[in-house]
Amino acid sequence: MSFLDHVQRVNRHDLSGFRRFLIGEAHAGYLRHAMAERLKAQADIFQVDASTVRLSPALTDPEARTEAVDRAVRQLVEEGAVAKIRFEQYPVLERPGGPILMRINRAAAAHFGIISFGVHLNGYVRKPDGIHLWIGRRARDKSVAPGKLDNMVAGGMGDGYGPFETLVKECGEEAGLPEALAARAHPVGAITYMMEVGADTAHGAAADIGQDGLRRDVLYCFDLELPADFIPVCQDGEIEEFQLLPIAEVARIVDTSDDFKFNCNLVIIDFLIRHGLLGPDRPDYLDLVSGLHR
Repeated sequence: MSFLDHVQRVNRHDLSGFRRFLIGEAHAGYLRHAMAERLKAQADIFQVDASTVRLSPALTDPEARTEAVDRAVRQLVEEGAVAKIRFEQYPVLERPGGPILMRINRAAAAHFGIISFGVHLNGYVRKPDGIHLWIGRRARDKSVAPGKLDNMVAGGMGDGYGPFETLVKECGEEAGLPEALAARAHPVGAITYMMEVGADTAHGAAADIGQDGLRRDVLYCFDLELPADFIPVCQDGEIEEFQLLPIAEVARIVDTSDDFKFNCNLVIIDFLIRHGLLGPDRPDYLDLVSGLHR
């Protein structure tokens, strides 16, 4: 692996294998052809043709659409086409900042190819020998990327939460960060990518990436300089340990291995670029920069 390998990995997709998911005239996502064919059995909810899956026009408001699609997703779980129901809903939008068209269970986000949002925090400490990053190791019983390295704090942005609200919540749950300290985090931009995923693709094992379909992710990134005496302690069992590592060691791990959860590599590469640790003298510099914002 290399820095560029990680970036290229998340930008691989072949849309010829998908049909557009439409809500009215809004293009809300993508479904694999096999999933689209499966949804023909639920004709009261979906209108399926050779190129599109359209939500029934009889479902005229977000609440009715949410209830109907939730029934459909639960049927897909019973059939084994979706792994399991998650206790979190994601808003479905045509574009970031647009109106909420409906809500969908997090378990089905990639299956329906909707835009999903998350937050990632780089928690760092300045020492005489330079920057050190707090790195977590995911619990071994996690369904996605068990035992992989992770950013200090990261989480999906569920319905009803904005980026900063999600960050503060995740900081408390994953690292025991007091709200007053989490509030000092600085927003530093966003990473975007569209990545075809699934056990039958060459772009990563399902255990690492999760689900099957198309991940269209927006990662809101934050930096937080921490006091030297602060030690993160996970409160929700999702992280089994934290390490404070020199930035050069973190960079080496990303550049030479697949030890981090796949999208955490991107957040670290972005951090390295912004802090001048990956510079324009690299032949792949522009590919790295542009690949983080697709």
